Amino acid sequence: MNYEINGDILCFPPKISQDILSAVRAAGYSAQLVSAPIEVDAKETGFQGYLGGVVDASDNLDQAISFCQSLRRRDPPFKPIILIIAYDQLIQVDRFDSLFDEICLSPIVPLEFELRVKLMIKRMMKSKKPGTIEHGPLSIDLDTYQAAIAGKALDLTYMEYELLRFLASHPGKVFTRETLLARVWGYEYYGGARTVDVHVRRLRAKLGEEYANLIQTVRSVGYRFGDGKYASQNK
Repeated sequence: MNYEINGDILCFPPKISQDILSAVRAAGYSAQLVSAPIEVDAKETGFQGYLGGVVDASDNLDQAISFCQSLRRRDPPFKPIILIIAYDQLIQVDRFDSLFDEICLSPIVPLEFELRVKLMIKRMMKSKKPGTIEHGPLSIDLDTYQAAIAGKALDLTYMEYELLRFLASHPGKVFTRETLLARVWGYEYYGGARTVDVHVRRLRAKLGEEYANLIQTVRSVGYRFGDGKYASQNK
């Protein structure tokens, strides 16, 4: 059962059992071990990013719950998450049910857990089927690879479209030029960060003066997709 999508399964804590890691890999996905929320972005790889998370709470429930809370506070909230708990933790986790999408008892049954991971990805894919990204006057049709601003179609090159789509998929999140090069152009691309600046300038020109600020410059860092404070709202 291979869904042929790029991305990793986020695993916490870094000393998570080898049985869990083996089950994740048997499901066809790689595991990214993190020890703290601050490492989540740094270890994110692939164009699609993380496909989901596996958090083992069986040894330290408080630490695991704190980590899940950090994931859920992200924008957008990190989903889906499988929480692994010991049997005697069942009652304790009831009040935290908003922090995870399903639970699994420890010790895991490897083949069962492998299936759980596959089903988690399958559900995630169904919930994220290609459709439309809409942000204020901007509309991006993921099925037809077309974008429009205030109802007017944009004439974009392939990479302009990919950059706009990527930024619009992560509203409010700041990306460095180097990260954009890796996530949009690909790790095999050897062009300089100047490539990003050129494409952003072209995108802004095509969006027009009224909506150019949908792509915002974060001084000394990079770019982020706007929070709605484009020119038309300030008039």
